[in-house]
Amino acid sequence: MNPMLELILRLAVWLLLAPMLPGIINKVKAWVAGRKGPPVLQLYYDLAKLWRKGVVMSTLASPAFLAGPAVAWVAVTGAALLMPLGPTGSALSFRGDVLVLIYLLALARFCTAWAAMETGSAFEGMGAAREVSYAVLAEATLIAGVLSLSVQTGSVSLTTMLAPAAGAGAVLLAAGLFVVLLAENCRVPFDDPNTHLELTMIHEVMVLDHSGPPFAVILHGASVKLLLFAVLLVQAVLPMGDLAPLTAIGVLAAGVLAVTLGVGLVESLLARLAFRRVPLLLTTAFLLCLFALLVAWKGGGNE
Repeated sequence: MNPMLELILRLAVWLLLAPMLPGIINKVKAWVAGRKGPPVLQLYYDLAKLWRKGVVMSTLASPAFLAGPAVAWVAVTGAALLMPLGPTGSALSFRGDVLVLIYLLALARFCTAWAAMETGSAFEGMGAAREVSYAVLAEATLIAGVLSLSVQTGSVSLTTMLAPAAGAGAVLLAAGLFVVLLAENCRVPFDDPNTHLELTMIHEVMVLDHSGPPFAVILHGASVKLLLFAVLLVQAVLPMGDLAPLTAIGVLAAGVLAVTLGVGLVESLLARLAFRRVPLLLTTAFLLCLFALLVAWKGGGNE
């Protein structure tokens, strides 16, 4: 297949399928609560409506208020293109691409927090401070998980790191990465995407002043990031290296669906943690990934 055509098809898969995940999560939450809930495609309708609306800006905001969400969206999309999809590999693969992935996610977070502080709002500044505080531990956990895969495979390329069968520390790695997924995507128990109380909001409070197309870009970028972490989690713990391409893609899709359902069940059955307890949960996730790293290192040492 032509490389440019393959890149366009992969980009279309990421951009078109990502908004479905929040819809599935909301449907699960509604089912657990005994409600009908919004349709699975609700985010698609919301994005189409937001693109037709105008933009309202604070008089204190600079052009970075609009550039921040755009750069964050590009960074998350670029990170998604680095992520391999089973045996088909990734559109952009090179040695050390996992490091670029981590930096792109950090860039997206920085731009979102920067745009929030451009408004001069105390609430949005508070949300940005909380977001960055949580990210310190979440990034350490993600790096520990990535290191465990690197030690297990002896590579720093995502295509190689995620190809072989899962090691003995797969359960530890799965638990740690799932907690990171919840934290990085501002889900319960770290944040409640449905809350409307500014004093308890984290990610949502950072986008209070965004409207129209910039807000649509933020919502879509958040869905792409959720899909990215779900794909990373599934490929990090499921042995898909020896499967046929079509079978592996089916297993990957089923795994992403299972992770999405798990997020919906967690949000339905757990309450949001108090702020003082969030670092403890993230530290626990870091230790889980650290133990997975030790298992991979010890296993490699015995071979």
